[in-house]
Amino acid sequence: MQELDRKIIEKAAKGDIDCFEEIFKTYSSLVYHVAFRVSGSHEDAGDITQNVFLLLHRKLASFRFQSKFTTWVYRIASNQALNHVKSRAGKKYISYDEAFAGEVSLSAVNIRESLENNEAIDKLLSYLTPEQRICIILRTVQGLSYAEIAEAVGVDIDVVRSRLRRAREKLVDFKSEVKYGL
Repeated sequence: MQELDRKIIEKAAKGDIDCFEEIFKTYSSLVYHVAFRVSGSHEDAGDITQNVFLLLHRKLASFRFQSKFTTWVYRIASNQALNHVKSRAGKKYISYDEAFAGEVSLSAVNIRESLENNEAIDKLLSYLTPEQRICIILRTVQGLSYAEIAEAVGVDIDVVRSRLRRAREKLVDFKSEVKYGL
């Protein structure tokens, strides 16, 4: 994703509503996409997106250009989405049984091909914890580097590597379970 001109961000931070609207137009689909993939709900994604832009508006003046603006937006979106998911009453993530009850087998679908199919993505992501989910989304779907993910999520790069490894292991285990009917 191309970065916005620094002047637009600076003007928006000083209260220029047209410049903030430009920020919204540029980043709203990115924020919504991350929010939806983490929450699994269009309604929740809309709420998360709204909260992200309210927070961006309030905190824009504190952005110091020490990182890419996009990375800062990812960080806010990731944190808001994770907090929202964690705050849902009694559920950290959707269980395997809920996600796949009555569904056809995915045995013929490998994980990479599944990531190209939105419905399959949602089902596969529901099998992961929110922390694993956000790392997979930022790496596989958004194409961020490990360092960019670490900065966006606010954790050490080794934590990102660990979360991605565990998420991939879970997805491979899941594929085996489905394939062999375990």
